[in-house]
Amino acid sequence: MDAAKLHAVAAFAAGLVITLVLAAYFTPRSWWKRPNARALFIMVAGAWGFGSLILYATQAPAAAMAQTRAEVDTPSGERTAPGTGCALAPPCGANAQVNHAAAAGQPFRVHRDLNLRAAPGVQAARVIVVPAGAIVTPTGQRDGDWWQISATIDGHAQTGWASSLWLRRSSE
Repeated sequence: MDAAKLHAVAAFAAGLVITLVLAAYFTPRSWWKRPNARALFIMVAGAWGFGSLILYATQAPAAAMAQTRAEVDTPSGERTAPGTGCALAPPCGANAQVNHAAAAGQPFRVHRDLNLRAAPGVQAARVIVVPAGAIVTPTGQRDGDWWQISATIDGHAQTGWASSLWLRRSSE
């Protein structure tokens, strides 16, 4: 089970415990002598409500960090809305692999279809789309999160700029 699912299970389990404690304190003891629909509803609604609040409260710091991220180049060529950090699920999220060191000659695997651009930035012209799973090699030139990379696509060598957020080490 990955960390995000484990975190969600723990949040809803804590929500159930909070619900049971509050129900024992605020409801008549006669309600809990035998199982009934009212008791089931209180436990389900309380576990869902408190679990959701716990998840929201613990994920707020992650959302605040996402607001500080710059725009990311998406496969469709669209820009992401400022403050969201990304338009697609991966590579954003709990399992994101962000590579910050562009070592010249070190191969990287493209995580999703990648726009290779003529210059750094989403406003630059698209040279070609590198398919997911392709291996690309940084040339060593960087401009923030944008790396100049070379890729061989359909037997033709291409060089251009790409957002490093869409790359993973080839061993991953």
